[in-house]
Amino acid sequence: MTQVGEGQEASESTPQVMTFGAPSVGEILAERYELAEHINDDSAGRQVWRGVDVILRRPVAVVLRYPGGDSAAEMLQAAVAASRVIHPSLVGVYDAIDESDRAYVVREWVDGEALRDVAADGPLDAARTTTVAHAIADAVTAIHATGMVHGNIHPGSVLIGDDGRVVLADARADSADTPETDIRAIGGILYFALTGHWPHDEVGTSNLPDAVRDGSGAIAAPRQARAGVPAYLDDLTMDLLDKRLALPAADVLAAELGRLDTAADDSYYEDAGPLRLLGSGSSGQGAAVERSASETTRPAGRKIAAGVAGLLAIAVVGLLFGINALSGDDPGAGAAPAGNGTSVSPAPGSNVPVAKPQPFPLTADQVRIVDPPTGNRQGLEGVDKVVDGDDNTGWEPFSYKSADFGNLKPGMGVLVNLGQPRAVSSVTVTLSHPGASAELRSGDSDPGATSAGDDAIVRTYQRVGEEQFEKHDGTKMVFNGFDPDRKYQYLLFFITEMPATQDGQYPYKVGVQEIAVAGLS
Repeated sequence: MTQVGEGQEASESTPQVMTFGAPSVGEILAERYELAEHINDDSAGRQVWRGVDVILRRPVAVVLRYPGGDSAAEMLQAAVAASRVIHPSLVGVYDAIDESDRAYVVREWVDGEALRDVAADGPLDAARTTTVAHAIADAVTAIHATGMVHGNIHPGSVLIGDDGRVVLADARADSADTPETDIRAIGGILYFALTGHWPHDEVGTSNLPDAVRDGSGAIAAPRQARAGVPAYLDDLTMDLLDKRLALPAADVLAAELGRLDTAADDSYYEDAGPLRLLGSGSSGQGAAVERSASETTRPAGRKIAAGVAGLLAIAVVGLLFGINALSGDDPGAGAAPAGNGTSVSPAPGSNVPVAKPQPFPLTADQVRIVDPPTGNRQGLEGVDKVVDGDDNTGWEPFSYKSADFGNLKPGMGVLVNLGQPRAVSSVTVTLSHPGASAELRSGDSDPGATSAGDDAIVRTYQRVGEEQFEKHDGTKMVFNGFDPDRKYQYLLFFITEMPATQDGQYPYKVGVQEIAVAGLS
């Protein structure tokens, strides 16, 4: 297998045009890096070589640019920045050297293929696609945590190693790149893995085939381009590519993909054989890191519960439970028979699946606003919009001079009455803006929609688990700390601080766009 990454725009058929004055096989750079084989040239004219660190006796990749100096400054600066971020899904950068007439970056050598080459044999299945996207989102999370952006995420800079490792290479951010362009590009990775096409207009140009489009130029969803793409993954991909929608932070997206990735390992392929992240092919290479989707049949009729804008629109309920949370309709695929929703534990050795969490349907009469003293109990209208399935609508309190509701009250929130005690697994809340502080509480009753009743709720309801969001940098809050031995009927999502989301004398405000509760009936 050939090393790829920094020269990712080139395929093995790319002409190996050697720059005048270029080094030759056997030459040692910086008295340390011996060049062993010229791999390819990328679209920027840089040469990618396989080399050996003669001091540490390990393989390396060497990326050379002619000339050095100012023209190579961006490449070198990106390499230096990338070297500070250590993550298993990021290619390690070892050295960056400017010799004026040429400059070069020395980085980790990865035996494997770029995603673009893996998908050349056909689109990936849903489980493999999720694994790849999860690894890249994790890597981007680590990059963004340092204040940097990657700026060059596409099927050529995503590498899949022979050992099953998925890594991101070749950071090349410039002033036009933002964290949002990285997140949008992960949507492009999902689209490419599922279809073999790259959505140029949505995530930047490439020499890869453009996304399938209709007569107006609108992108076709993966499920329209090929059969067998699960609805939840189709929704996620299209929401990330929709420029009209807000995007989640990298850590939020990584968490949701991680849940899907784990769910695929634990549930869908329990009885399947080994899955090779890379197909074995004629060379027999590829690490057995999961079990094969081709060796089992996915249950039919899987369906995501609700879509929310980008994680303001991503179907987080479906994502949160992912493959684990969706029950099938095909008895031949191991689906439980229709019944009254009662959970029945299977007998030892049985292949009947254990009941999985499902989203509870919520109606307007099951939610109300909690406004404790000294709230004036105004602005309580519109709470029905937090359960209408539309993340573009929601309830908003009045604006305040300070984040703590003008220091007039401990906060405001939405009370959810599930109608009866239920086994709850998670609550997902979508907000209009990042930066809010909030927590989830539970209680045994609703003492009434009055100032005194709301005061009693705030004083007596107890926090669920240990999760408490402080100035949360995303718009999605997911609460999972529920006691599995307890049932819940009354849940309070309570905002304690609001972000400044507008100008003027009263800049502090945030909307609750959607609340989704899931668990067992």
